[in-house]
Amino acid sequence: MELVVASLLDLDKVADCVLSTNFKHITFTGEMGAGKTTLIQIILKKLNVKDDVTSPTYSLVNQYQTNSNNIIYHFDLFRVNTLQELQNIGVEHYLQSDAYCMIEWPELINDLLDTHLKVNFVVNNNERIISLNKIYFG
Repeated sequence: MELVVASLLDLDKVADCVLSTNFKHITFTGEMGAGKTTLIQIILKKLNVKDDVTSPTYSLVNQYQTNSNNIIYHFDLFRVNTLQELQNIGVEHYLQSDAYCMIEWPELINDLLDTHLKVNFVVNNNERIISLNKIYFG
């Protein structure tokens, strides 16, 4: 599925599409400033996260709790250089949980992911072309 948005304000519709897929593992790719974190913030708001959502650029992973006490993990792997760094923080534990995992810059862990939704951003002038691709493994 491909969606074209003229403004980051239109990401609300994209968030609805992402959530309608019912995937728990969702990766976000695209250039810096494309809107990945903004979309994740909207998705988490729709999932009733009660915390402020910020990018985990330096902490690598943030944990959020919903109003119904469900856990959601938000990863930003931009600064990660090796798979070993991710293994050191127990990334497999997060991925094997039943929690939502929102993963920005997932290239290093693509081989660790099972079935997931890939959200890709392409910025074209003032528009964003956002594609949603279901990736199946196993």
